[in-house]
Parts: sequence; C-alpha cells; structure tokens
Amino acid sequence: MSQVYTGIELGTDSIKIVVLEKVNNQFHVLASVHSPSDGVSKGQVVDIKKCVSSVRVALRKINDMLGIKIIKVIAVVPSSGCMLDIAVGSVPVDEVVTGEDVNLVLKDALRGRIGENVELVTAIPISFSVDERENIKDPKGMRGSMLEVKVVIATLPKEPLYRILEVLKLSGLEAVDLAFTSTGDYYAARNARIQKEVGAVIDIGEEITNVSVFNKGIQIKNATVPIGSHHVDRDITYIFKIKEQDSRRLKEQFAVSMQVYADRNDTVSIPIGDSFKEISQVGVSKIVEARLEEILNLAKKEIKNLTNREIRYIIVTGGLSEMAGFQYLVESVFGIQAKVCNINTMGLRHNRYSSVLGAIEYFDDKMSLRGKNVSLISESDARLLMSPDDKTINNDNIISKVFGHFFDN
Repeated sequence: MSQVYTGIELGTDSIKIVVLEKVNNQFHVLASVHSPSDGVSKGQVVDIKKCVSSVRVALRKINDMLGIKIIKVIAVVPSSGCMLDIAVGSVPVDEVVTGEDVNLVLKDALRGRIGENVELVTAIPISFSVDERENIKDPKGMRGSMLEVKVVIATLPKEPLYRILEVLKLSGLEAVDLAFTSTGDYYAARNARIQKEVGAVIDIGEEITNVSVFNKGIQIKNATVPIGSHHVDRDITYIFKIKEQDSRRLKEQFAVSMQVYADRNDTVSIPIGDSFKEISQVGVSKIVEARLEEILNLAKKEIKNLTNREIRYIIVTGGLSEMAGFQYLVESVFGIQAKVCNINTMGLRHNRYSSVLGAIEYFDDKMSLRGKNVSLISESDARLLMSPDDKTINNDNIISKVFGHFFDN
C-alpha cells in the first residue's frame, strides 16, 4: 500500500497543508497549499470560528488538487510554551525486540509523568538498552530479555492545544499525531552531521521568532523572541507612510536583506492617494536589514541563555529567510556555522513549509521505529482517487483519537 501523509500548520499569516507520498524511501509532493489565515495570533488560535473558515478554504484547495478528500492529518503545533522532561521506562521482552515492545516501553516511560494541566505532544527516544547493551537507536530485531528507554517528554498546556484540535475537528479533520514547529524545522534541515552535534534552529514567524536548541537530534531547550516578519512590514509602513499591504509587497518582491547588495539605481513607485512615492531599493533594504539584524541578535542572545554548550550549527528558517542575501546577513551575525534552511523537495522549495515538511518526516520516522507501515488515506483513495463526496467524515472524540493513536502506534 502506498504511504501518503498530510501535514497541516495553523500559522498566524497562512494555513499550510502539504501532502507527501513515500516511495522507495523518498518523499514526493502530491500537493501543497499556503492559504491566508485568520483567527490566529502569535501561533495561537484566538478565534475558532475565523480559523475554521480559513482552514476550510485551504482544505478545499488541497482536495481539489488531489481529487480525494483529506481527513487524517499530522498537526503542527507551536513550540512556545512547551515543557520538556526526561523519563525512563522498561519492559520484559520475549526473546526478540519487536515494534510492539518499543511502543510498550515508551508507554511505560510516560506512565504517571503527564500533569493534569498539560497534554503530551510527543515523546522522543534518546536511546534504548537491551539487557547490558546501551546507546541503541533502534532495538528492533535484537535478542534479549529486558528493553529500557530514556526519552524526552514534550508537553503543552491543554487550553491552547485543545483550541487547535477543536479547529481541526470543526474543519472535518482528524489529527492522528502532533509535532512541534521546532521538531518539523529540525527534521526538514537535518543531515548526518548535525544529528551528532549540538545546535540551534531559529524560525522567524509572522509575529514571533522561535529559538530551539537540539542535542544529537533531541530538542532540549526552547524560547521565543516577540518579534517577527510583521514588524518589518510595520517599519516600512512607518518610515515611508504607505499602506501595510504595499510594505509587505516591497519586503517580499523588492527589498534585499542587506543594503550593501541593493541596486542604488533601482526604484519603485508606490501609490499614495492621487500621487506616487518613489522608493529606492537601498532605502527599503536599509530598513529591512536593521530589523532583521535585531531579530537575529535577539535570537543569538536567547541561544546563549538556553545553553552553555558549544553550538556547532545554527539553522534559520521561516518565510522571511527566503529574502535575497539573507545567508550573508545570517553569517554576519552568527558566523559561517550558521546556514539558511534550504528545502530541496521538488514541489515545495520554500522555507515557509519547513515545519510541515519536517513534521511528516518525523512522523514517518516514529512509525518506522514502532514497526508500522502507515498511510493517512484509505486504500480505495489511493487506488481510485475517489470524489470528495464519496467519503464520510467521523469526528467523534478528537482528543482521545490523537493521544490514543500515539499509544496504539
């Protein structure tokens, strides 16, 4: 059976949906959408009704592209407010470790560790032990009598998480699993080198910037900076006294990240009432650079606050990181160990999708560790590409489905 996964992120600026198919251990994009978002502020759902309307619009677009009706999704949730803890678990093994044993030992590690006011988002294994053998990444197939695990438990306060799940439920979607934006960003950018080192991932969002520290692929710290892409728009608006939508267009289509790389002879005319204002690329780029430099320096300060360990890599992502010359600005602040995320998956190729793309890869890894071959569409959908009208949606008890899926898989 074909493995098809759908990820969704309810962003402040846009709803992102990505549908991938896994073939021969390679992911192929079947469809992707970024659609205007409403009812979300700083990554949190503040108006359920408006947010549901936005999700439904994005969902119609993706369904029309595919010719089938998407129901099951991996939901990307904000990292801000997450709490991280380490737990251990152990279970007896009947000679050979199976995927079910992996699931049971993770469940044992979680027992009694989730507080009343929080919900589990994910549990990421640090390492397994089989009898006296330690530091095992995947114990399946090993012989022994006792399986142990050390795991990082990540939780979020119930209320903001339940708002996201309620939006998905009312939109006709079933969240089968959750992943932090930071986890998705890391998986989208990871390679063999950084999986062995300590580093940081910086995601510049619309209103906030998230900073996460990872140790050998495991998130250990997280913080947020209360400035994002929208502040660049406001700066341009304030300086040039133009409409914010014009400021955004200048930022995305005209400005460069560092004024030294701007063309001194390049200008653009912006309508203001009955007249026009000439704005140079140098002028607008100077404003953009100042705010971007502030965001990156604040993120740099947060990294130092989060850890005393030597940072071997820094990855910067988010839609704003696609600006021309952004890599040079990142290197000027952090040095040559810092890189802008580069999504090379054909059909996406934009850093706005990093969290959703990586969340799907994370989910696939998690299912593989448990020995599961999972697809989020039915066999009939995969074979026949059936019409959206042919499938019935069942949204009963969305919360139990999400967390029940974790234990079942």
